Amino acid sequence: MPTIPPLVLRRPNRSRKNSTFEQLDRPGSVRINVQEAYIVDDEQLTPPRSGSPPLNASSSSSASSSVPSQTRDIRLPHHKAEVSHIAVDIGGSLAKLVYFSREPNGAGGKLSFKNFETERIDELIEFMDRLVNGKREKLLRGSASKEDVLYVMATGGGAFKFYDKIKDALGVEIYREDEMECLIVGLDFFITEIPEEVFTYSEEDPMAFAEPRTDIYPYLLVNIGSGVSMIKVSGPQQYQRIGGSSLGGGTLWGLLSLLTQAKSFDEMLGMAEKGDNTQVDMLVGDIYGGGYGRIGLKSTTIASSFGKVFRKNTEAAQEEGADGEARGKFAPEDISRSLLYAVSNNIGQIAYLQAQNHGLEHIYFGGSFIRGHRQTMNTLSYAIKFWSKGEKKAYFLRHEGYLGAVGAFLRRQPRDWGRRYSAGDEGGIAKRFFATKEV
Repeated sequence: MPTIPPLVLRRPNRSRKNSTFEQLDRPGSVRINVQEAYIVDDEQLTPPRSGSPPLNASSSSSASSSVPSQTRDIRLPHHKAEVSHIAVDIGGSLAKLVYFSREPNGAGGKLSFKNFETERIDELIEFMDRLVNGKREKLLRGSASKEDVLYVMATGGGAFKFYDKIKDALGVEIYREDEMECLIVGLDFFITEIPEEVFTYSEEDPMAFAEPRTDIYPYLLVNIGSGVSMIKVSGPQQYQRIGGSSLGGGTLWGLLSLLTQAKSFDEMLGMAEKGDNTQVDMLVGDIYGGGYGRIGLKSTTIASSFGKVFRKNTEAAQEEGADGEARGKFAPEDISRSLLYAVSNNIGQIAYLQAQNHGLEHIYFGGSFIRGHRQTMNTLSYAIKFWSKGEKKAYFLRHEGYLGAVGAFLRRQPRDWGRRYSAGDEGGIAKRFFATKEV
């Protein structure tokens, strides 16, 4: 795999103003005003005169950076109403939290994002408790009404697994939402509402923001968490899980936990950044002495992931005259890079085949596996481009791990609304979210 160039951002020549859907609306719930929403790329609270905040070094760092940048807040300069809920998506490996906070000067507010390892669920609950207790203190001081009590919207498998634990700890209502629907609502929101959110990645143009689209259907969502789900989305609340794979982020995390001393997923990605997979993988060039141009394979194409391990181990044992106990020494960085490529290439090829089989042009990759990691995005992009002969592109999101949490946040239903329009009821997401707006 060729060296990945430094991250360079290219913005389309357009205004940041968001006018497609100025407001998201639910009957009986708070309105989330997304007019002129933008992603905060530095500490400033207002966009500069150009209408587009500059990206600082942390979001456009070189390829040598070992840790993905933190997820940026989304400023909502025109939303001034209080929001009575937070949302959490608890997966098998990571839990993702989304919450709104108003600016002290009253100039709108922001959506903030935070994640926790699911095995450390107590840390998540402690953080959520601090958010909830802030509301409780206002209520006790008499500066808030009962309607201002903070509720929790939850999705993902952990919304069921940890339901009693969270409810007992926080002492508030926990509303559970369908995971697949939340993913779709979250992705639709990011595609249509947030400027400079969706981008493509390639070696020639490392990061280029996609033009906003209103005709977003149909598309393929490839959500990569602990495992992989591939969802064909034909319209609001019109979706079908058409495939997936058990080889996902949990696979990478689990195997690297066995093979290296890394303690966190970000540490594993950092090691992969520094590794040389050619020490572990068997390439086309190792077999043919060069490329296999007749079928379009470069000499650097991986022919067999971890294909050199057995041979090197055997040679090491023979050289040391051992009885099979000796093993070739492989750097954890090289192992990490090889396994990252193996998992990513597998996902990319399956995603292309599903898109081809169902006639889907746009392929969006989401989930906490990606984490803004350049090698991962480059591998997925290369796979889609290679198998489609350049006809399809892989699309990524700057908030890729928070689709479900944001979807749950937007699907908030007030306490006394009777849980109408739950998953499967008539009405649909589009009718409930986008039909009403202030002009």
